[in-house]
Order: sequence, then C-alpha cells, then structure tokens
Amino acid sequence: MAGPRAATTDGGWRPAAGGGDHGDVPADPATVLAVHPVPTGAGYTLLLLLHVASAVVGFGAVVVSGVQATAAAKGPGGARAEAARRYFRPGVNWAARALYGVPVLGFALLGASRGAFGSGDAFVTGGLGLWLVAAAVAEAVVWPAERRVQEMVSGRWEEAAANGDLARDCRALTFGSGALAAVFVAATVLMVGKP
Repeated sequence: MAGPRAATTDGGWRPAAGGGDHGDVPADPATVLAVHPVPTGAGYTLLLLLHVASAVVGFGAVVVSGVQATAAAKGPGGARAEAARRYFRPGVNWAARALYGVPVLGFALLGASRGAFGSGDAFVTGGLGLWLVAAAVAEAVVWPAERRVQEMVSGRWEEAAANGDLARDCRALTFGSGALAAVFVAATVLMVGKP
C-alpha cells in the first residue's frame, strides 16, 4: 500500500512528508482545505445571510403565533387579550411565509459555492427534508389554525372561547408552532455540523 500523499500545484499527488499510511488521504490539513475550499466572497456571504435571515424570520414568526395563541385561548378577559387581538388581526402572516425563501436561497448558495457543496451532500438533503416537513406542518396545521383564530378573535371571541372552538385551534397552533421550532433547531444543527 502506498504511503501518504499530498497534492501538488499541478493537481497531482506526491508522497507526503511524515509517517503513517493514510492511503490517498492527504496528511496535511492545509492540503485538505485546499482540496475542499470553503466558499468566500461578498455574493456568497450575502446569500448566506439572507438564507439564515429567512429561516429566523419565518420560523420565528410561527413561534410567535404559537405564543400569542396561548394568550388568545384565555379569551377576551385574559391578561394579554389586547396584545392577542392586535396580533391576530385578519390577514396573511407574511413574516411566516419567509419560510419559502429558505430552500430558494439554499439552492442559490449551492450554486454560489463553486462546487464546494452539492445537492447530494447529506446536510443538503437532510435540510431539504426537514424544510418539507416544516412546510407541510405550516400549510396543513399552523396557518389554517391561525386563520381561524384570527376570525374568532376579530369577530366572535367570547362565543368561540365558550364553545371550545378557540381552545381547539389555539392548541393546534401552539403544537404546530412547537413542532416547527423543533425542526428549526434540528436544521440549524445539521447546517452548522454539515455531516
């Protein structure tokens, strides 16, 4: 078996200085970094910041909806009722829809990485899988419950609190936002660790 080798400037390999038989794995850490460079540059950095901001804003808005749902569930006489009324005014929660920017910016990052990362990398496929779970939970559970809570808080809050409709939808919104928070944490660990 051949001894350790290091990359040459012309793209070939030469025997590396130092002991140990490592096969085709370069012994020098600087050589490893030269073979798999970490993407740099203003464009890549800007895309990375937008990708992270999209995730933080999107997932953060969903978590805030879950927190506000606990206040809304207490009814119009609750301690934070006025804050819940302002939060659940009718309309689309556009901040939460920033979730849709996460994969778009992620694929843009892959393109800007100049081959350092690829769509087959474990952290990329895992992250995309987690995002698909988050999008499914948001579309099927969180946002429909949020729309119903908006309608109840703005129009028939007392009645909905009395008949149990409000509690049911607030519970769905709270649990759904908790699930998305767990997905966010898992995705963050995956993206930072890059297995």
